[in-house]
Amino acid sequence: MNPYFTMAALFAVMAILQAIDAALVSAGLLPAFGGIRWLRVHLITLGLMTEALFGALPFVLAWRYQAPRPRFRWHTWLLLNSGLVALLVGIPSVNAVLTYTGGTLVFIATVLMFEQLRRMPVPSANSRNDGPSGTWFYLAGLAFFLVGITVGTGLFFNWAGTLQIKTPVEVHIHANSWGLMSLAFAGLVVDLFPRWSGKSLAWPGSVTPIFWLMTFGALGLVLGPWLGSELVMVPGLLMHLVATIWLLANVIKPLRGSELLRQPGIWHLITGYGWQLAPLLVAPLILLKVPGVPGPAIELNAPQALIYGWVLQVGYALLPYLFSRVLLPAEPARLGGSWLSLAAIHAGSILLWVGIFSDSAQGWFHGAAYVLWALSLLPIALSLWQMLTRAWTVVEERTDAALERTGER
Repeated sequence: MNPYFTMAALFAVMAILQAIDAALVSAGLLPAFGGIRWLRVHLITLGLMTEALFGALPFVLAWRYQAPRPRFRWHTWLLLNSGLVALLVGIPSVNAVLTYTGGTLVFIATVLMFEQLRRMPVPSANSRNDGPSGTWFYLAGLAFFLVGITVGTGLFFNWAGTLQIKTPVEVHIHANSWGLMSLAFAGLVVDLFPRWSGKSLAWPGSVTPIFWLMTFGALGLVLGPWLGSELVMVPGLLMHLVATIWLLANVIKPLRGSELLRQPGIWHLITGYGWQLAPLLVAPLILLKVPGVPGPAIELNAPQALIYGWVLQVGYALLPYLFSRVLLPAEPARLGGSWLSLAAIHAGSILLWVGIFSDSAQGWFHGAAYVLWALSLLPIALSLWQMLTRAWTVVEERTDAALERTGER
């Protein structure tokens, strides 16, 4: 068993409840509470996705390099989850002690995970596994996460003034989204695409330039709002955009005529990136102050659209696959998602963006978006819990068998 995945499944259920709460608040049926808005996002980023990444990345590298199954590190898990509990209470209540404590514990857990991945075996020069790997993507992503944790921890306590950060919220979001999530997802695609598709990337040699473009692009997207410089952020945005499109082309080209294209999971993965690219494409319009483009409304709601439309949707494809590979290695694994989840999550993302441009009916559009997102989460959360239940059953059966053998002796 992998306790990270147990917690990830729990956060998936909590994300459903928070999406329902957001729908009721948007419709004016429940009162709004300031800190809850950020809690919704963090249930997915800090909760669901971070738990899943911490649980999966050591195993992904072990599969990649045909290394022994890594031992579970309980101290890292305990530090991460203690920190998350403190943050999930401290963020909405703006409690300094809980927020500082939570941020510190998550920071330490991330450093420990970074060191674990860095010290894992790498392929030798003569190994048949010496192709491009996601290791550097994971390490760079975790490094950006450390920046996001630091800035986010001090977000409500004026660390921005001490650190000379012009726009701290943007720095925090960019470090976690275009830093950690973008790079970690790209690494997983590089490492796992041959396994779930049976094909290699279209241009394997492009992985190295994609890594550097994405990393320096994320750096520009973090330093730009930090320094208040469009001259730094715009090149970063363009580099990240090129790297993302290049990565998607690597995936799409080999799949022409493939049976995989008849499954919803691959469409979650590919089309989910459209909602990551949307803020990148709109950003120049905001920077140029184009008339009719509601910059403040976009900046306020874009994080929700980004997390639910892109991060969560790519998670729909990857999480069930990772759960199956780690928890049920004897069973065939496939990308997750259903046609219902695919339709619902895209419809919700469309409605959220329509609401951004509609002042009069924004609450109802956004309420409907959260209802659809909650609906899309249901089959995913159910599949994760089913896999956890089967894995626990296997553990119990093995334990019972071991006890019986001991009793016979």
